[in-house]
Amino acid sequence: MAAPQYESKDMPQIYVDGDACPVKSEVERVAIRHSLQVYIVSNGGLRPSANPLIDHVIVAEGADAADDWIAENITDRDIAITADIPLASRCLKKDASVLGPNGKAFTEEGIGMALSMRELHRHLREMTAGGQTHHAGFTKQDRSRFLGALENEIQAAKRKPRSRLPASTSPQ
Repeated sequence: MAAPQYESKDMPQIYVDGDACPVKSEVERVAIRHSLQVYIVSNGGLRPSANPLIDHVIVAEGADAADDWIAENITDRDIAITADIPLASRCLKKDASVLGPNGKAFTEEGIGMALSMRELHRHLREMTAGGQTHHAGFTKQDRSRFLGALENEIQAAKRKPRSRLPASTSPQ
């Protein structure tokens, strides 16, 4: 699905892995304050925003369809919001900034360890009866940390010169 062309190619854009993202409304508030285009990418089921800066991209059903769309369209000045470690790795390879919903940044230095730990946890789940894992709840501190980190990433992205232009002027 093609997204509409955004007017300012020099401004960073924000790509949100939307299906299980707890900070969509925070992203929208911050993006509106900075007049940044946001793409919330999901398999459907999300209520679209009326704001023209917020574009809801519905992708086909499939395990990695939203991840693929984000990875194909993100550029080096853009920001991805995801808890998905493989998607974070793909975005980092394109020199994009990547934040988890808890405000922690994914980095080139730490992504290898994060991928390894993810694989280890997957293996342990398979070996454990029930295969269940415990995820800590999302706290007010996580939300606050996220807002501060997003603001910092936007400021850094605005200062960062674009090292390469995307293949087209709008996401595909």
